[in-house]
Amino acid sequence: MTETSIERRSGVALWRQIADQIRQGIGAGLGDETGRLPTEVALAERFGVNRHTVRTAIQALVQEGVLRSEQGRGTFVVRQPRLSYPIGSRTRFSAGLEGQARDLRGKLLDHAYEDASAPVAEALELVVGAPVLRLETMSEADGRPISRARSYFDAQRFPGFERHFVRTGSITMAYRHFNVGDYFRRSTTISARHADSADLEILKLSPGAIVLVALGFNVDQSGRPIQFSETRFSADRVELQVGGAGFTV
Repeated sequence: MTETSIERRSGVALWRQIADQIRQGIGAGLGDETGRLPTEVALAERFGVNRHTVRTAIQALVQEGVLRSEQGRGTFVVRQPRLSYPIGSRTRFSAGLEGQARDLRGKLLDHAYEDASAPVAEALELVVGAPVLRLETMSEADGRPISRARSYFDAQRFPGFERHFVRTGSITMAYRHFNVGDYFRRSTTISARHADSADLEILKLSPGAIVLVALGFNVDQSGRPIQFSETRFSADRVELQVGGAGFTV
């Protein structure tokens, strides 16, 4: 991590670039044995900026939970290990994080019945314009938001699915009302992106944060598509473990 990695004419705010560099430096062992970062003065010299710019970057990472500031002592790395979330042929939120968090919750943020777009219709093997249910959900582990998802379901096969999700807080449990006792992940595609405005608000991230985006297709036991979803994970809080065939990055 050096000052030459900061680009003044890139169109990206200097404080955001510095926040990204600090975030990367943490993974490379930035900080002393107690996790304390170099002083604001030292970081300002390293990046060739003023202390206010460094302070803004640090405040953003404190808000995100990556750093903590202690009056009179300095700024420290929050030593909280990432949750390990397995993505395989039977991906399940609660089962995947079992033993890593005490309290796991799924929350419904929004839902709507709408006409299937071409990509959604293709994923669910429906005709374009067929009625589908869109669910906007957020998952928490011990009170920390770790992911948000947009999922689509065949509205004719799963009418009122949102009510069963609200009642149970679980996609898996909601499926059982419709006699889907088991289901499988047909494929997953994973990419990394900067958080968008909705990620910042829902996942409580700071600008410049990275999210891992998993595009997934689920099928029932007969191989019939039942869910098409895009799930966005906070990369600072979750690492994805991918296994099995049908998964691409």
